[in-house]
Amino acid sequence: MTRKPWELPFLAEPEEVAGLRRVVRLHLRLWGLSEVVDAAEICVSELAANVITHVGEGTPATLVVEMNGTHLRVALRDPDPDTRVLPTLVHAGPDDESGRGMALLDAVSDQWGVILGAESKLVWCDLAISLSTPDGHVGDRRVAKGEACLTLYSGADGCGGGRASAAVMEEAAIGLITDLLHWLCVHGSDVDEALDRVQTRFDAETGAA
Repeated sequence: MTRKPWELPFLAEPEEVAGLRRVVRLHLRLWGLSEVVDAAEICVSELAANVITHVGEGTPATLVVEMNGTHLRVALRDPDPDTRVLPTLVHAGPDDESGRGMALLDAVSDQWGVILGAESKLVWCDLAISLSTPDGHVGDRRVAKGEACLTLYSGADGCGGGRASAAVMEEAAIGLITDLLHWLCVHGSDVDEALDRVQTRFDAETGAA
């Protein structure tokens, strides 16, 4: 599975945070990374809250999600490189009204940091995942079955442990789906109805509905 980096521009406003969490949740489920959904949502919430509080409500920002080796990296870019408002880990007391956000982010992530640019800064956090390679899978039996079928269908010897490359497997998946649609057609099935049922089941299993 190839997990390509993606970015989502947004305005740093409180009402936008729930939408950001939802997008991340759906995307990670499609990536087969449900194990870190909760932690990623916490990171998104705290990073966005940090921009709203310290840079300013309504600031144009960008959510960045990508793989960093076998870690998931969740980051937020904003246009304020001011070192005076960099996120700082503090130990908030029980009566303090603020200061717990970065402590929470620090608790759920393996590591976090800040990358300063000439006109922006990127605050990132890395989440550990049970992957042996960035393009690997996390114990999903459906994905494993699909990969086994595609390996047989494509007849590819693959590379790196006998697995076909992602590009070969993608072409094999398209070819297999096309052949299955031909099979359904000659057996009197409604192809469009079958595709609708597939999409409905996939949405239900990934939480995209």
